[in-house]
Amino acid sequence: MAIALSLSELAQWIDGDIVRGGLDLSLTGMAALDMADPHDVSFLGNEKYHAQFLETKAAAVIVPRGVTSGPEGTALIAVDNPTLAFSVVVKHFAEIARKFVPGIHPHASVDPSAVLNPEKVLVHAGAVVMADASVGDGSEIGPNSVIGADAVIGRDCHIMSNVAVRERCVLGDRVVLQPGAVIGSDGYGYELSDGRHVKIDQVGIVEIGDDVEIGANTTIDRARFGKTIIGEGTKIDNLVQIGHNCVIGKHCLIVALCGISGSTRIGDYVTMAGQAATAGHVSIGDKAMIAGRTGITTSLPAGGTYSGFPAQPFKEEMKLRATVRRLPKLIERVKALEAALKAKQAPED
Repeated sequence: MAIALSLSELAQWIDGDIVRGGLDLSLTGMAALDMADPHDVSFLGNEKYHAQFLETKAAAVIVPRGVTSGPEGTALIAVDNPTLAFSVVVKHFAEIARKFVPGIHPHASVDPSAVLNPEKVLVHAGAVVMADASVGDGSEIGPNSVIGADAVIGRDCHIMSNVAVRERCVLGDRVVLQPGAVIGSDGYGYELSDGRHVKIDQVGIVEIGDDVEIGANTTIDRARFGKTIIGEGTKIDNLVQIGHNCVIGKHCLIVALCGISGSTRIGDYVTMAGQAATAGHVSIGDKAMIAGRTGITTSLPAGGTYSGFPAQPFKEEMKLRATVRRLPKLIERVKALEAALKAKQAPED
């Protein structure tokens, strides 16, 4: 059952000013501008959606400061950053929807040596917590997920369904693992000996910092020895592969289908767009921005924006692409000039 939120409460939470609307207006949900109904709150985060804003049926809309008019009957709350403010609304309703009732389901398997408080953690049906693993208070282990032996799960983590956290790996506090994520799979390590690929044991771990979120079916390999590290606050999308002994810095954004080869070092606040990839043993400096489908074959300094294959500064890559697009016409011109020159040089009859 939805718990109503008044307009005045919402304005206080998001540090907004009520431009229009009654303080006791009841809000019971949230939705996009074009899908909102008369009980929902929505937001105008981008001017390209202004037409939808004018047609919305939302009860209230969070708008940028300076917007004072809108659809008739719709309340307006002005803030500095509507997108960020709306995330507060989303979190409110998400917390209502999530039912956290501590306890261990009778169909879960928790080893007697595991360290957890059944009155403060939630372990769903089919989940397995193996020997000497530790689960912090407020954490939830989803259905059919496996927490390996000696693994450490911090406080207030949300491990969703079908997740594997393998032995000895360490998660900080408030880590979110979406369904199907695998933490601590073996690194891809083999040596060719006598015509056969011989597996190299992977005996390290994965260490994940506080407030990290990892998307569905993303895999992070354990180190060959030592640690594969994901820094605090980093957000990793779905279907990302991170190889063994990588070090990812703090507050990075890594978008879907990226591939990060072993022993890559990525600084803080780096953004990698979709399908970008690195060769192994390269480094990327702090606050670098990597465009989608970029192939990184050598180390990149901090602060730049890079694209293409192999990766190069964005402006240089754009110039190169523009030149390539002109090649067909240039080739036609060269052929025409060659033909004209050949005709001019031909002997007269």
